Amino acid sequence: MTRHDAIVIGAGVNGLVAATVLARAGLDVCVIEQSDRLGGMATLSVDDGPELAHLVHNLSPRVRRDIGLDPHRWPFRQTALPTVALDESGRHVIVTRNAVTFADGTAHPDARACLALTARLRRYGELLRMLAEAAPPGGDAPLASARGLRQILRLGRFGLGLRGLGRAEARRFLQVLLSNAYDLIRDDLPEGPLAGMLAADAVRGIAQGPRSPGTVFTLIHRYGHGGVAALPQGGMSAVVDALAQAARDVGCTLRTGVRATGIQLQDDRVCAVTTASGETLLTSRVLVGSGPRLAAELVGAGAFDIEAMRRIGRIRARGVAAKVNLRLDRMPDVPGLNADQLRGRLVFAPGADYVEAAFNPAKYGEMSDNPVIEAVIRDEGAIWLSAVVQYAPSDLNGGWSDAARAALARRTLATLGRAIPGLDARVRETQVIAPDAIAAATGAPGGHWHHAEMTLDQILTLRPANGIGRYAIGPRGLFLCGASTHPGGDVMGLAGRNAAREVLG
Repeated sequence: MTRHDAIVIGAGVNGLVAATVLARAGLDVCVIEQSDRLGGMATLSVDDGPELAHLVHNLSPRVRRDIGLDPHRWPFRQTALPTVALDESGRHVIVTRNAVTFADGTAHPDARACLALTARLRRYGELLRMLAEAAPPGGDAPLASARGLRQILRLGRFGLGLRGLGRAEARRFLQVLLSNAYDLIRDDLPEGPLAGMLAADAVRGIAQGPRSPGTVFTLIHRYGHGGVAALPQGGMSAVVDALAQAARDVGCTLRTGVRATGIQLQDDRVCAVTTASGETLLTSRVLVGSGPRLAAELVGAGAFDIEAMRRIGRIRARGVAAKVNLRLDRMPDVPGLNADQLRGRLVFAPGADYVEAAFNPAKYGEMSDNPVIEAVIRDEGAIWLSAVVQYAPSDLNGGWSDAARAALARRTLATLGRAIPGLDARVRETQVIAPDAIAAATGAPGGHWHHAEMTLDQILTLRPANGIGRYAIGPRGLFLCGASTHPGGDVMGLAGRNAAREVLG
């Protein structure tokens, strides 16, 4: 037997961040990962193809600071990509933080309205980020304690930030926060590729359409933690390698190919983790990255009261995003785009109505005939078009058979072919990572990219469920540290960082 101060189950981005924060505070930390590689969902691939995640949107600067990777020590370059809103007619739109133009450089008539809307989303996001960079308010900390005072100060800063918007803008923020993205977008923009791009960003990875209540929150969530898509040199593996090295530098033990089979208790407190190989790892703190259901399975339902198990069982995590990788024999020729523009973030979502219509089949367990797609083209020895395809539900009628995966690949090609003529003739290899494969390889419930839906009843203090929204769950010493917890998914590491701070607190 070996003993550690803390054991982290799952070496995804959040697990690595949590381990590093704990180790920097002086704890002996061991991270165990069931697969043979670090990174979890971020680095999942098929036959050495592109990883599941292909862009960095939201890696938090606060996380980088807290794990000891300030900007001078960040070991690779990131290239901020423009977004290319693809258009079937060839009038593609190029969107950056400060400009919106047609691909030929001519002015876009809705540029001012689009930039004003995204700037407003960033202002709103800055407010929510104040709440995202710590455990959600609440808990049992006495008001006079250090933790209670920190909560009061944080809420005070949030209130001042809200007041700083001005009365009219603050009222608008409160009015739209819990509403649907479709109405917000269409109030300012006509139907078309710009509206479709924003609608797609509001629902990426979640089982909702842009008309669903609360999707303004998810859109603000994305813009509040960056809003700029960056392509890391070396891919997501380089990001994970940097996080892993930061963990090793402070003494963390990282072990792959080790599957946890149980968490043992003594006097209602965590005391050990058992593994599939029969090993027992002694500890008084366990952090689980894959969500509350796995934590409950490892400990056993007897460690939770009936109401807690009911709430855990009702957490919604219905993955609807798949990954389709296409190896090409050469870069495609796209009418209206030059070579540099073709290397941007490509979004096929011709309009907000298109995104809503694409969602409709997923409600009934069917994949969309006309999916919403975010793609990048990478040339690193081989040319890959790497696409996140939505909507492809985890509970697909008939299951994810080989025929179903082939059908998804065909629909992806057909959809992209509407804006990239002749793409099918360029394809030499196809890889499909459906939600069931994501779930099997990473333990993410339903293959969900955020481990739990980002809905109004599963955010802030209710994430992932009422009563377990502050990382601690069940017996003493057991914590959640993954994307199912506040503030949610994307490659930002805040859930792991916040969880580690709660452990230390």
